[in-house]
Amino acid sequence: MNNTQEQEKPFLIVGSGTETVAPGLHILRGQGQSFVAETDVGLVVIDAGPGGSVTQGMIDAVRELSDAPLHALCYSHGHVGYNVGVPMWLAHAAQRGDAPPRVIAHRNVPRRLARYRETEALQHRMAEIQFNRPAGFFAQRLSMHAPTETFDERLVIGHGERAVELRWAPSETDDAIALWSPAQRVLYGGAALIDSIPNIGTPFRTLRDTVRWADTLDALAALGARKAVREFGATLEGEDQVRHVLTHTARALRWLRAEVVRLMNEGFNERELLARIRCPDELFAVDWMKPTYGDPAYIVRDIYRSENGWWDRNPTSLHPEPPEAVGQAVAEAITDKAGLIARARALARQGQWQLALHVIDLLATARGDAPELAEARALKAEWLRERARQVPSYVSRNLYRVSADMLEQGTQARFGIQ
Repeated sequence: MNNTQEQEKPFLIVGSGTETVAPGLHILRGQGQSFVAETDVGLVVIDAGPGGSVTQGMIDAVRELSDAPLHALCYSHGHVGYNVGVPMWLAHAAQRGDAPPRVIAHRNVPRRLARYRETEALQHRMAEIQFNRPAGFFAQRLSMHAPTETFDERLVIGHGERAVELRWAPSETDDAIALWSPAQRVLYGGAALIDSIPNIGTPFRTLRDTVRWADTLDALAALGARKAVREFGATLEGEDQVRHVLTHTARALRWLRAEVVRLMNEGFNERELLARIRCPDELFAVDWMKPTYGDPAYIVRDIYRSENGWWDRNPTSLHPEPPEAVGQAVAEAITDKAGLIARARALARQGQWQLALHVIDLLATARGDAPELAEARALKAEWLRERARQVPSYVSRNLYRVSADMLEQGTQARFGIQ
């Protein structure tokens, strides 16, 4: 089955239209759940959307709610796709004859955007693989638009009962924000609040701070919100439920940190630690901790990386030969290639796909057109798709599937995939 057949529907687009959660406060659906607040100085919109028809639908939906001018566009966080649509909103304001809206973000967003510009080709390749999109898909889509103003901890917009507060909420990124309506006790949690396990430690991304995310959740819980809108998932209703979900998630993250530290102190390396850690059901077997996007093992790896360097504890890896030379040498050393393939096939027939992958890699990572190497690569691609059916994480499924496609197309080396 090829990439086109297995490709899942867009994961981040959650629909269209609006949903009112309190008077003057609305969910705005697009790339994730954005938010609209009707304040006494005008509309405050969180996230402009990914551009194109999605952003146009967001603009149309807002205009069904209110004819008030757009006072501010705010970045929920610095991941580029959420605010590609900024120029469309600015053009909309200009067409109406309104003053240009403020474009507000946390002060860390410009630094993030500068890093993305520097590594633009890398960012596009990572996004193509992570979201299972063809080469070049993001090159014309992830345009970056800088905010016109930034804030640090807290920014109040409006006055009196209709005022809202933007609050720094470091979580998935160090520039994430939340919106808080004190008068109505409604919280928009943005990237800090989703309906699955926190997105920490994704395979392609830089280090994320597990404990800081827990601190953010505890701080948001302390606000005493009666409703909490997630970036993805159903709205949390009732003060007790909001507090329970936020503090429970924070407690689970702190448990992971403590357990990883304990095992590191006992001398286990990353792979040994991953094999030994057991997440308690009372913390992780709840609806809002499902590994539908991230995974507990991802978080374990990020915590491990936060206290360790890159070395995997195998002295052979300290100063390695080029991957192609290693692959060739290993393949040449295996005199019974047919026997190795047979053993890998036996593991696969037993449903032990991961062990089968470890064994077949002894041949599949070697370059060349020899029949045994071609067979090994074909088997690896087949078994990667089997692994994709086993894991709940959207990211892991895509990495398995896209890697299988690349193996079959012979393009994996261009993306650094083995």
